[in-house]
Amino acid sequence: MGIINVTPDSFSDGGFCFGVVRAVAQADAMVEAGADLLDVGGESTRPFAQAVSEEEELHRVVPAILAIRKKYSLPISIDTSKAEVARQALLAGADMINDISALRNDPAMIDLVRATDVPVVIMHMQGTPENMQVKPQYQDVVEEILDFFRERLLWLGEQGVHCGRIILDPGIGFGKSLTHNLAILRNLSAFSVLGRPILLGHSRKGFLGDLTGKQVLERDLGTAVVSALAVEHGVSIVRVHDVAASKQAIQISEAIAAL
Repeated sequence: MGIINVTPDSFSDGGFCFGVVRAVAQADAMVEAGADLLDVGGESTRPFAQAVSEEEELHRVVPAILAIRKKYSLPISIDTSKAEVARQALLAGADMINDISALRNDPAMIDLVRATDVPVVIMHMQGTPENMQVKPQYQDVVEEILDFFRERLLWLGEQGVHCGRIILDPGIGFGKSLTHNLAILRNLSAFSVLGRPILLGHSRKGFLGDLTGKQVLERDLGTAVVSALAVEHGVSIVRVHDVAASKQAIQISEAIAAL
C-alpha cells in the first residue's frame, strides 16, 4: 500500500503530494514501483497534529482520488475517520475505508460502512493524535490490542457488518513507546488468532529513528527491513512511502522462505 498524503503537514512528506498534480505524480511513481493499492489521506495524524475541517479534507482528497481513478484501476483506500469524507471518496472511486479511530470518531461512519460492501481497516490507537504520545502505558500491549480488536469485531458484528470485510492495524506509533512498538513487531504472528488480514503502518516512523538515529527521510531502509519481517510473520498489507524498497525486500524474503 503506497501512501499519498494530500496534506501540507504530514510528519514524513508534508506538502510533497499536496494538490492534485503532485498526488497523481506520486501515484504514477508508486504504480511504476509495483504498488498493489494506494492510500489517500487529507488530514495529518502525526503526533500532536491538529484536526482539519470536513470541508478542507474533502477539498484535498476528492479531486486527487478522481484524478488517480481516471488513470488507474488498482484499489484506492481513503484514509479518514469522517463519514462524509469517506462517502464522497467512495463516490469518487475509492474502494476501501481506512479509519484510524476504528469507527469511534464519527457516529455516522457505521451507517456508511453498513450501507456499503467495501473493506474497512480499523486501527488501534491509545488516545488521539493530539495526545497519544504523552506517556502511553500498557500492562501488556499485545494482549490489550487483541482485546480491543475482539471488542471492535464483536461490535461490528452486532451492527450487521460481516467480519470478513475487516482488516486490522495494530497502530504502530499511535500511542506506543519504542518498547511497545518493538513488542508488537516481535509478536505480529499473535494477531493471526483473530482470523483477519493485518495491515502494518510502520513507514518512516519515530521508532526507526530511535533505533538508527536516522532522520525521517532517511528511514526507508529500516522501513523495508520491517516490511520483509512483517510479511514473513503473516502481515497481509504493508503501508509505506517508498514502495520500491519494501517491494524488493519482500521479494527477497519470500524467495528465501520458498526454498
